[in-house]
Amino acid sequence: MSNTRPFRVLGLQQIAIGGLDKGRLRHLWVDLLGVPVTGNFVSERENVDEDICTLGQGAHAVEVDLMQPLDPDRKPAVHATPLNHIGLWVDDLPVAVQWLETQGLRFAPGGIRRGAAGHDICFVHPKGNDQFPFGGEGVLIELVQAPPAVIEALGFSAG
Repeated sequence: MSNTRPFRVLGLQQIAIGGLDKGRLRHLWVDLLGVPVTGNFVSERENVDEDICTLGQGAHAVEVDLMQPLDPDRKPAVHATPLNHIGLWVDDLPVAVQWLETQGLRFAPGGIRRGAAGHDICFVHPKGNDQFPFGGEGVLIELVQAPPAVIEALGFSAG
């Protein structure tokens, strides 16, 4: 077995998230988080009605595919495979958390804290509750404070 990898992972290309009703996924990703819808894909063969959203631009563009099955009793079951969690760079984590809470988004216990890589983080709870009706729609979402160098590399101005 060679220690030299014949390829490089260059970045995140796609995150696919399925649910029975993509309307709730759209509310979270498009209405609350502001990720623009850039396309739609419907396939009987793949049993999917999918909104394609895009984060970033150019080489930094990442698809966020919001999927619902055309028939929940058919395979493939695009709504049944859970994602462990996904991470999103955020330019001002405290402001984001405060605003999202006022919009009814539920956060996991623990609040903003230092993450494993040394960045401040917090988690959006996978499910809403009575007090905060919106959650990650089955997905644990990690919000990560982007340091200035990352913000600039992604084409935004820091500060």
